[in-house]
Amino acid sequence: MTDTPQLDDDLLPGERPTLKTISRITGLAVATVSRALNDAPDISADTKKRVRECADRIDYLPNRAGVRLRTGKTNVISLIVSTEHDIMNHTARLLSSIAGGLRNTPYHLVVTPFFPDENPMRPVRYVVETGSADAIILNQTEPDDPRVAYLMKKGFPFVTHGQTNWSASHPYCDFDNRRFGELGIEALARRGRKCVLVVAPPPYHFYGKEILDGTKTASERLGLTRLVLQDVTTDSSIKDVGTSVRAALNAHPEIDAILCGSTNATVAAIGGAEAVGRVLGVDFDVFSKEATTFLNIFRSQVLVVSEDVGATGASLARAALQAIDHPSRAPIQELAVPTFNDPLFAATPA
Repeated sequence: MTDTPQLDDDLLPGERPTLKTISRITGLAVATVSRALNDAPDISADTKKRVRECADRIDYLPNRAGVRLRTGKTNVISLIVSTEHDIMNHTARLLSSIAGGLRNTPYHLVVTPFFPDENPMRPVRYVVETGSADAIILNQTEPDDPRVAYLMKKGFPFVTHGQTNWSASHPYCDFDNRRFGELGIEALARRGRKCVLVVAPPPYHFYGKEILDGTKTASERLGLTRLVLQDVTTDSSIKDVGTSVRAALNAHPEIDAILCGSTNATVAAIGGAEAVGRVLGVDFDVFSKEATTFLNIFRSQVLVVSEDVGATGASLARAALQAIDHPSRAPIQELAVPTFNDPLFAATPA
């Protein structure tokens, strides 16, 4: 028995895997190997598969410095995210889906964090000025987002998870939060609810503004009273949301419905309502959205719209790649429009 790792049969003793190694093993020219690994369109799918399988088998890793010297690219896409997080946010799923969208491409995803107490422009400027990535993915966009204005001015490839006031001019992938707000008010009105408390994202985020606009429009159209929780948002702690909801219900006993813009806020809001003796599904209804199946396990009466973060992440990856490789093409712009199949009003089979 020996603990010494065994060399791949294709490698020579002491050999470090290179493009030439793959060329020797596959019998393909070095240039063909390089183009196959870079997903060149003129290389057949079978050849790409053969080259990648060989590269995986011998643990080939490209020399980043060499790649940058030859192509001017880093083969890196930077996802810039805030360090603010909670246990049920969808950041982890978004990361996984973006990374999945970059599989079998030369690109790697690197997370560039920034802290709530620092200027969000700092990491963006750092990536652009140091050339440490070929494209940037942003989320939590603002209507007049200075990061987007800067990237557009610089002509640096980017895509946003969320819209801005300049969405017509840049790539983005988003969930239609305005429609989500409308759907929620419509569903609550069908249940005979008259006064809805809205727990929304911060209004300076584009999606927060969209939820507020959607709930306002639908409430006015259907004749519902709409109250917006003022002192906390979906970014607040569970404790703060629960406390604020409890206070709102005590001050406005006419509230008979709650619309929440996040899973965490929904859990907190239900906890706050139950703490003052309200019974979900009897005294009040709750409408929310989620990226993973959780809320109906927590409370089966919650009215839920699903947000497919996995599909969004794959779209963000595709949009970033196009922004890098085909900047002259029309930017990828995708808006996922939610639907809600209300179980209470589902059609009865004949």
